[in-house]
Amino acid sequence: MTDDVGVITGDLTVRTTLNDDARSARVTVQYTGAEEWYTLTGSPAPVPDGGFAAYHRDLLGRVRRGQAAQAT
Repeated sequence: MTDDVGVITGDLTVRTTLNDDARSARVTVQYTGAEEWYTLTGSPAPVPDGGFAAYHRDLLGRVRRGQAAQAT
């Protein structure tokens, strides 16, 4: 689920960027190979105690499963 265009499906690239405060992350997605990036709903989101890498892995799993995944 994106703030910009709603639900997108297909071959996607997910980019998770740690914010300057190191406690939240911005998540964007794009159709692989496209130029446009869309903000995943709920982004920026707090990074849980497990850390940034674990958050990104969890997020990828949620996006792969679909069902209008959000950053939170």
